[in-house]
Amino acid sequence: MRHVISVHDFSVEEIVDVLDRAEGMVDIARGKATSDLLRGRVLACIFFEPSTRTRLSFETAMNRLGGGVIGFAGTDATSVVKGETLADTIRMVSGYADAVVLRHPREGAAKLATEFSDVPIVNAGDGAGQHPTQTMLDLFTIRAEMGRLEGLNISLVGDLRYGRTVHSLAIALSKFGNTINLVSPEGLEMPGEVTGYLKGKGMLGKACHSPEEVIANTDILYATRIQKERFPDLVEYERVAGMYRVDPDLLSRGPEGMIVMHPLPRVNEITPEVDSMPQAKYFEQAFNGVPVRMALLSMVIGGE
Repeated sequence: MRHVISVHDFSVEEIVDVLDRAEGMVDIARGKATSDLLRGRVLACIFFEPSTRTRLSFETAMNRLGGGVIGFAGTDATSVVKGETLADTIRMVSGYADAVVLRHPREGAAKLATEFSDVPIVNAGDGAGQHPTQTMLDLFTIRAEMGRLEGLNISLVGDLRYGRTVHSLAIALSKFGNTINLVSPEGLEMPGEVTGYLKGKGMLGKACHSPEEVIANTDILYATRIQKERFPDLVEYERVAGMYRVDPDLLSRGPEGMIVMHPLPRVNEITPEVDSMPQAKYFEQAFNGVPVRMALLSMVIGGE
């Protein structure tokens, strides 16, 4: 039984294997081919937090592979409102399905769930912790757009403290020998354990508070929104909201061939004018969640 909890759980070779499998599933993901690989299997998607892309792409992935999906999005109509614990929810749901995709507001919830589940747990985001399947689709996008995963200069821009996506991505990118720049407002810097990991790998580039300081040498500008829902103090959120905006002027200072990525949803950190520019790859990035999650499900459920 293989859980998917953190990018730390995957070697470089295993990551490449997932990406290679996903590449072979693109036509199925687009509906140009069919598959019954997971026919008769059931995936439980239980989302204690809001989600659009992650939930729908997992459901699409399972359906494209011929399987079925159960679950919930939000807890209002579940026994959680009656006081049911996460442990009991997992014990119950794992009896109904062949794998459980879990999103939860508490960091560490996915790892905790593995202690009570009889089937694989896939972490779809745990608080400000990790989001390993998002990282896989990000790597898939980078390889597809840049032609490689090594020797790149990546600038992570935005809320690096609460943005779980960038936590996982920074760790994964360092495994492939890339330079990681960290650009955030004061107070929203990357957590110390991630920064320390990058330093230990020799992959930490520049840490600063302005994207203008790194844009000239950036191959991939990875923007992320300010995570309003993670702020304990709304006043602190208002102080930093809207601080960074990726616009055509900023992109004009970047090198030729630079791409812009974003895990979405965006608020105002990327202007609509960027959408039609060749650098914009965030909607392709969102689609790539389908073949990548198909590949992961084929491994944890189908044993492929």
